[in-house]
Amino acid sequence: MRLKALLRYSDTSIPGRQSPMSRKVFCLALGAALLALSFPADGQHPAKVFRIGYLSSTSSERQKSRQAAFQQGLRDLGYVEGKNVTIEYRYAHQKYERLPELVAELVRLKVDVIVAAGAPAAHAAKSATKTIPVVMQSGDPVGTGLVASLARPGGNITGLSDFTVDVVTKRLELLKEVVPTVSRVAVLWNPVNPTNPITLKETQAAAPALGVTLLALEVKEADDIDRAFAVIRKERPGALIVFAGVITAHARRIIELAIKSRLPAMHAAPEDVGTGGLMSYGTNFDDLFRRAATYVDKILKGAKPADLPVEQPMKFEFVINLKTAKQIGLTIPPNVLARADRVIR
Repeated sequence: MRLKALLRYSDTSIPGRQSPMSRKVFCLALGAALLALSFPADGQHPAKVFRIGYLSSTSSERQKSRQAAFQQGLRDLGYVEGKNVTIEYRYAHQKYERLPELVAELVRLKVDVIVAAGAPAAHAAKSATKTIPVVMQSGDPVGTGLVASLARPGGNITGLSDFTVDVVTKRLELLKEVVPTVSRVAVLWNPVNPTNPITLKETQAAAPALGVTLLALEVKEADDIDRAFAVIRKERPGALIVFAGVITAHARRIIELAIKSRLPAMHAAPEDVGTGGLMSYGTNFDDLFRRAATYVDKILKGAKPADLPVEQPMKFEFVINLKTAKQIGLTIPPNVLARADRVIR
């Protein structure tokens, strides 16, 4: 409006009648108006608002702690949700068949980057786009074909792995320390989860050195849980290992049946111990998701996923639930208890 007024003044003025001072004032006013129009009212350039897609095969409740850690990681790097970044959350609630539909929504929204929480989500993202950068949290991304190598991932996917052979072996070792007489361990695994077959192979490789044989039971659907525990009651193994991604929507049911069977159980996720599982050992996922924010930051600043090496886990967590130990009549050896990072009493 100020510019229009100045232009009208210029049109109605007769140059010959303008004094040098008038012309100088007019030019200064016109310059000031043009400068003011080149900036927003608050004098700041509008910041770009980035859009992040967050894809998980589980539920928002299951992702609550990890999601909060990711959000905190973003805040530490200067990203404020609703100000300079928005996050589109999509959860499959353990229905893997929904992942392609959910990631397609994120692609249509033209998000700047996709954060894929878990191997199934990462594989769905890989199938959906070759151009949108993907920051994944996944078990054994090389073994499952997500990336070419940890050092040089190639393509549009990078991020963090939550899998090491040492973790798989350590779970079995801890179980053997807690139940020294155990010679047979049941394993609940989900062949649909891309990491589970690899985890099973590594567990089988570690078992003989510990004097243990495995009873591997597939659990793909909720109905498989009761069938698996029917086999457990018949075969009477001395302990149980539950792999990551085994019907997390029905994790409580697995925990209840393990307690009812008085079966010492090792879980992959600390959330399961918080809801009654005996113990868990594995990657500290909160740390992993905080670190995922640094990948997002680098990508939003122009880095290419292919040039960002995949990181392996740096922090691990051993959690014990003494309430559950008491319920099943188990005494945790003091030397094992002393090594726990967190004890639920």
